[in-house]
Amino acid sequence: MLSQQPIPGQTPSQILDQSNSFAASAEVFVGKPLTLKEVVLVARGGARVSLAPEAQTRVLKSRTYVEDLVAQGQTIYGLTTGFGKLANIRIAPADTRQLQRNLILSHAIGLGQALPRDVVRAMLLLRAQSLALGFSGIRLQVIELLLECLNRGVHPVIPSQGSVGASGDLAPLAHMSLPLIGEGQAEYAGQVMPSSEALAQAGLQAVVLEAKEGLALINGTQAMTAIGALVVADALELATAADITGAMSLEALKGSLRPFDARVTAVRPHPGAAEVAENVRGLGANSPIHHSHADCDKLQDAYSLRCMPQVHGASRDALRHVLDVVTREINAVTDNPLIFCEDNEVISAGNFHGQPVALVMDYAKIAIAELANISERRIEHMLDPALSGLPAFLSQQGGLNSGLMISQYTAASLVSENKVLAHPASVDSIPTSANQEDHVSMGTTSARQAAMILENARWVIAIELVNATQALDFHQPLHPGPGVMAAVEAVRRVVPHLDRDRSMTGDLEAARGLIISGELRQAVEAAVGTLH
Repeated sequence: MLSQQPIPGQTPSQILDQSNSFAASAEVFVGKPLTLKEVVLVARGGARVSLAPEAQTRVLKSRTYVEDLVAQGQTIYGLTTGFGKLANIRIAPADTRQLQRNLILSHAIGLGQALPRDVVRAMLLLRAQSLALGFSGIRLQVIELLLECLNRGVHPVIPSQGSVGASGDLAPLAHMSLPLIGEGQAEYAGQVMPSSEALAQAGLQAVVLEAKEGLALINGTQAMTAIGALVVADALELATAADITGAMSLEALKGSLRPFDARVTAVRPHPGAAEVAENVRGLGANSPIHHSHADCDKLQDAYSLRCMPQVHGASRDALRHVLDVVTREINAVTDNPLIFCEDNEVISAGNFHGQPVALVMDYAKIAIAELANISERRIEHMLDPALSGLPAFLSQQGGLNSGLMISQYTAASLVSENKVLAHPASVDSIPTSANQEDHVSMGTTSARQAAMILENARWVIAIELVNATQALDFHQPLHPGPGVMAAVEAVRRVVPHLDRDRSMTGDLEAARGLIISGELRQAVEAAVGTLH
């Protein structure tokens, strides 16, 4: 009821634009369905966040019910007992506050590099969203403090390692919760400092957690889901960039547009394949280069050119499924126990288990890795004179100059690394909490690996972008189609033609910047219209 699903057949841009109301309101409300675009806008755009009015009523009812249960002296997991294997130990009412504080402190044992700010902001948003749905029994003021940390820029320092993905992301969420009780560290105004100082500078005060609240804050999948949401948003955009670079390589290698005929994808009706074929057709339309070899005796292109719709399209369809699951999880209650005050029941269950996210993040890893795999093959084709008909390694003076030879080595290294990272994390499980928690998801590992693969894939697509632009220079005075030409011109504004050897790292960084910023896509769409 609370989830908002993508409509089948939507393009990546349409998916990210589901929340048209955001632009009008300039504010995101938790406690009502969130979209992926809203998550990205809060995580990266600093959008203001508030509690939806209808959510306040639900939260107050749920909290009143919890307080009644505590007053009655009932034994309920997480309210009046220890946690995990210690659930059979009854906690005295006088120790309730200490129990909740101890839970946060004891579980904040993450390690490794801190999560980036956009992931931390997404975690804060998604945890507030889950709590605001009214099944967690937490006080309004705790949710409001989460939201004010977002609005005022108090960002907890959260180590990236330490979650097994059930009972949710315990360690990362405990670190996220430390500033709420005045503990741990936070980043504020660009500086890392004790959380108590960050709160004071932001005009906020820590809270004293009451019954159930510590558990409500850390039982959930918000670390893996935050990472996953940002990865899938970026991966959908990267899929379009891969179509652009693929279309450029197709022209550079004098490949055929016939495999991209709409009739081909119509008889094998996978939506992603149809979108890719339409993108490439549009990019290559009215191309003098394509027209120049219309009557050549070459019968078929290599798979990395001819099968772009099938390979890129499969990745698109996989990512759409990932988006479907992640969108549900964004709007899910992942707490334990769940408070059903309308039914006068408290149910201990397993909504904190990260398996739904773990599986699709492993799927995303494969989908993104394949965009890089096939891109690297196109790079190699352009650099090999026996396959390309172009100067070896795209160098005008080969021998004296090595040209772009090593760019393929770099791409191969990244692609190989992705193959290792793409091994599914979700098939592993190591029991925890003295075998009480005997099956876990490793979903945060899946999500973190997906983010690594995404970064590697961006570099590979950037390498293809630079190579294809260099290769197309050798076709002058013939020009590619208007769409591909717009991409070439965008690249040439930041990356000059390689006429003699130079260090190319800065050029690749500039090309990657065009992809991440959306400038490459915008330049192409200005020439040929909206891409899928």
